[in-house]
Amino acid sequence: MPLQFNPVKLFAGSGSQELAHLIADAYGRELGEVVISRFSDGEYQPHFNESVRGCDVFLIQSTHQPTDNLMELLMMIDAARRASAHYVNAVIPYFGLARQDRKDKPRVAIGAKLVANLLVAAGINRIMTMDLHAAQIQGFFDVPVDHLDASIIFVPYIKSLGLGHLTIASPDMGGSYRARSFAKFFNAEVVICDKRRKRANEIEAMTLIGDVTDQDIVLIDDICDTAGTLAKAAGLIMERGARSVRAVCTHPVLSGKAYETIENSALTELIVTDTIPLKHSSPKIRVLSTAELFAKAISNVNEHGSISQLFRVE
Repeated sequence: MPLQFNPVKLFAGSGSQELAHLIADAYGRELGEVVISRFSDGEYQPHFNESVRGCDVFLIQSTHQPTDNLMELLMMIDAARRASAHYVNAVIPYFGLARQDRKDKPRVAIGAKLVANLLVAAGINRIMTMDLHAAQIQGFFDVPVDHLDASIIFVPYIKSLGLGHLTIASPDMGGSYRARSFAKFFNAEVVICDKRRKRANEIEAMTLIGDVTDQDIVLIDDICDTAGTLAKAAGLIMERGARSVRAVCTHPVLSGKAYETIENSALTELIVTDTIPLKHSSPKIRVLSTAELFAKAISNVNEHGSISQLFRVE
């Protein structure tokens, strides 16, 4: 008996409108209409302006700050369930609060687990996201998680640069596994910047482990927040004799003085994706789109196809 495919409807939250339109274009259909009604005190209520009964619904929303983006997604999930959607999928290109993935000091919340609980309680059937800060966050969910890898987007771009003396770098010890995985695509060496923090977003000291002399360095990270770590790492790498230094970061959070820090840094360029919309343009920031990858993943989920084939880098 042939597989039955339910109708697909794509909807966008307020925080991911531009990316959602690109995903819909790549998928080959229009975004559905969802309206956010707002009260004078700031309270809001999303509602779908079309039927979703019996449909596979994909709700596209990154949960970057403000927290309204997360609450809006939760309410859209609830609305879709109450409107008798067959299957409700949350497409969360950037999964917010993912840096709160463990109890690393007394009396703190594990925000990533709390968000997972909220999404499941709201009635989600499946999560699709990209480059979680820690891969084990997938285990916080009791529903399937499609964890897409942005290296399939970054690797072809890095190859196109034709860097003759490529070395991959991690800006901290925690990202060394990510850097080594990336280096395999180029058969490249890996160096590590070992940093010591005073407190969150403030670095006390940094040490370089490995030789970067006469090398073209590409720093690999998942999130660029204040850009302080990348700027300090880039400066240290250039001081140690590198030819050039670039950075690849999936999620451009870019808070505080991040844009100014990047433009004043030794970085040749910062290569990011569009999981979070940029607040400003910058001559040093290049944005690569994730739309086609998410569109293919949505298609494969709906047609019961393989997601793993999307991890093959050409």
